Amino acid sequence: MLSRVPVVARSLSLATLFLAGSAGALELPLPPPGEDVVGQVQVIKAKYEDTFADIGVANDLGYLEMVAANPGVDPWLPGAGTDIVLPTRFILPPGPREGIVINLAEYRMYYFPKGRDVVYTYPLGIGREGWGSPIAMTTITGKTPNPAWYPPKSIREEHAADGDPLPAIVPAGPDNPLGPFKFNLGTPGYLIHGSNKKFGIGMRVSHGCFRMLNPNVLELAKLVPVGTKVRILNEPYKFGISGGKIYLEAHTPLDDHGDPSVVDKHTAVINAMLKRDDMAGSLRLNWEVVRDVVAAEDGLPVEIAEPDAAVASTTPPAAF
Repeated sequence: MLSRVPVVARSLSLATLFLAGSAGALELPLPPPGEDVVGQVQVIKAKYEDTFADIGVANDLGYLEMVAANPGVDPWLPGAGTDIVLPTRFILPPGPREGIVINLAEYRMYYFPKGRDVVYTYPLGIGREGWGSPIAMTTITGKTPNPAWYPPKSIREEHAADGDPLPAIVPAGPDNPLGPFKFNLGTPGYLIHGSNKKFGIGMRVSHGCFRMLNPNVLELAKLVPVGTKVRILNEPYKFGISGGKIYLEAHTPLDDHGDPSVVDKHTAVINAMLKRDDMAGSLRLNWEVVRDVVAAEDGLPVEIAEPDAAVASTTPPAAF
């Protein structure tokens, strides 16, 4: 049976097998058919001047996912020599592996280029309170380098109320919040774009659009054609199979407007598992480990099942 070791300790034990320095862009090979886990967790040693924001930028990771994977570590002063977990192992989002898939609960995008057995994944800034990002099926309808920004009336009114009036047009350049590139979406009023701010990626910071690190949005601009499908999800619990074992990755749930949710976690986990017909009755789930993973919400895939013919063990307990 799987031992009930605290999730953080289990994850760190795995991570220390993969010591690494700064990672490049997260271009990962797709797993074999029927499998869902990509990448490997890494651990680096913090330098004196490091912050989670700096480490995240260097490794294509968002601020909040760095915080979740490193509980108890000061994100602004980790301390020289401190082990820092880089959560660079992912369960792929459910559904077709095509086009762009955005999972709001992860603050993360996945891009599956047509005809290639790889996936690119990038951290995102999403809509803040009152300006939630949408859940939608849409497409890329336009691509614009060095875009000007035309602040909508609602944003101009918000800034004016705060004593920070905006012009009707913000030209391209270092003060433009769209950064060096934007993608128009078929969902009116929403964009994928860069940013004029180094930090804030991987957080709830925007007026509903999807912010990317500038090197990432420029890379994506070369890869993604107009007409690419975009599927926007909100899946805090992802189940995946790797090597015949089941893994669970848990994130803090957000509501349909991108705000922190008080969702019934027990029901949400069961519903996420029921979407996977390929898991029913084939593996023995360790529900104590499931409980730990859900409580930790650290975004790290953790093994929660081992091969076993005991179908009855797939029945969940009444509550976590």
